[in-house]
Amino acid sequence: MAAVSEVREKYINFFVGKNHKIVPPASIVPKDDPTTLFTSSGMQPLIPYLMGKPHPLGKRLVNSQPSIRLGDIELVGDTSHTTFFEMLGNWSLGDYFKKEQLGYFFEFLTKELGLKKEKLFVTYFNGSKSIPKDEEVILTWRKLGVSDDHIYGYSVEKNWWSRCGAPQEMPVGEIGGTDSEVFYDFGISHNPAFGKTCHPNCDCGRFMEIGNSVFMEYVKKGDGMFTKLPQSNVDFGGGLERITAAVNNTADIFKIDVFQEIIQKIESFTGKNYSENANVPAMRIMADHIRAAEFLIESGVVPSNRDQGYVLRRLIRRFAVKMFTLAGMASLEKFRQSNLVHTTVKEELEKFSLALGKGFRVLDKMAKENSGAVFSGEKAFLLYESYGFPVEVTDELVRQKGFIKGVDKKGFLERKSEHIKSSQKFSKGLFKGGLADKSEETKKLHTATHILHAVLRKVLRANISQKGSNITSERLRFDFSFNRKLTDAELLEVEKIVNEIIKSNVAVKCEEMSLEKAQKEGALAFFGEKYGNRVNVYSIGDFSKELCAGPHIKNTKELGKFKIIKQESVGSNVKRIKAVLE
Repeated sequence: MAAVSEVREKYINFFVGKNHKIVPPASIVPKDDPTTLFTSSGMQPLIPYLMGKPHPLGKRLVNSQPSIRLGDIELVGDTSHTTFFEMLGNWSLGDYFKKEQLGYFFEFLTKELGLKKEKLFVTYFNGSKSIPKDEEVILTWRKLGVSDDHIYGYSVEKNWWSRCGAPQEMPVGEIGGTDSEVFYDFGISHNPAFGKTCHPNCDCGRFMEIGNSVFMEYVKKGDGMFTKLPQSNVDFGGGLERITAAVNNTADIFKIDVFQEIIQKIESFTGKNYSENANVPAMRIMADHIRAAEFLIESGVVPSNRDQGYVLRRLIRRFAVKMFTLAGMASLEKFRQSNLVHTTVKEELEKFSLALGKGFRVLDKMAKENSGAVFSGEKAFLLYESYGFPVEVTDELVRQKGFIKGVDKKGFLERKSEHIKSSQKFSKGLFKGGLADKSEETKKLHTATHILHAVLRKVLRANISQKGSNITSERLRFDFSFNRKLTDAELLEVEKIVNEIIKSNVAVKCEEMSLEKAQKEGALAFFGEKYGNRVNVYSIGDFSKELCAGPHIKNTKELGKFKIIKQESVGSNVKRIKAVLE
């Protein structure tokens, strides 16, 4: 059985041998692109260079890019869809074009990987009103030895690429082009029409797309017509896991090594076997979601209720629901207690498992009280708000209970919007910043967090930034950006300075000012907060100045003794400190 690492290495080496330079993979969380949560392909960070900007490494590039795509999350559970995957990519920026690219990929598949050409089916763009049929692609595939009955033409929906969709949807100045996909034929199908109407782009399970070569050669003009770009580019993307499955001739990508390692662990925790059909969809979802979650955590993402953190929370909780339904709470607890699980996953599972069993009982009761094809959005919101059930999970569960149209998503969103508005009114001027309640102990620990933040920046001599916090009446938890664990000496120094500040009896002052003024004065902003034009700035002597909505104590002398109880790593560049006041 070929391993994923082996296929990746062969691909990179093959294109390096064709004079390509290796591009380091980009962060899974885009650095300077607020329009998207995650990097979803190797092409995404290269868009400026595909638009004509010279790349520092030259015109021929290759890499393997970890990627996340959430559009297919509802399809995870079949043989080929995942949320997290690696995208093999190679690019020509105004260098080689169609015949060279198709020749390279065909050579890689048939000679480097040993795939039989009879098992490969290919596609081409069959034309539209504004773009002609791609005759060059057809001719190239024929010259490479692909027979006509393995070459299929499709319309813009399948064989055209631009960032904006079909040609008619593209704005003036947008670039795009035709593409050519390669499918592997596993020779099996769940479709009764197999052998009659089956084709590469059907969903019967016989074919799996393993690569797509995009030929960017057009730009849209003001009259709605297209002209050729002065620089024609190649953008290739191929799923590493899918290609590995093809090499192993397994239509189920969850049988390749990276998933089998996870599934075997799931089998040991649940006492269930992947070989039993009833267990397969749930185990696939669990394997994909925990793999994606672990990678996000290693990339510095922490669970939260917004943006990337919400996706991470959703993945972990959907994993938990699947394990609970498959083998009960005992298996979930066994998994959580194992030393194979990341600390962040353990903590998220701990919080969610407290409500999971009760939430299932409430859902069962709701389902019995309802009738019809649609499950109430109001009730789905109750499960979301009170028990932490993501609406997508509730939708999946109620469909299994006979609500064939699932959750009333519109009703759910309306109820959620109402709740957000009422919560904003209630909490305006009250507490924010990760506090569990408004008790005196929580206020003290919240104030201590401000001091800790400032002291960490001083001791580490780094502009660390807060990545999250959670404060209860018993302890504080503070997540911050840093590329290594603190030494014992550094932890002792941090603890010492915090206590010196506490003993100094420093007043905690609050001043309302404009956001612009606060920023000019160097006030730090809490992680994830959004601020209006007027903000509260809390100062603790000359040590700390932060934007915050409170609540705080009046003087550091109220805090007592500060003690660090634990240091953890919650990602490659995110560290966590837990502390108490004695």
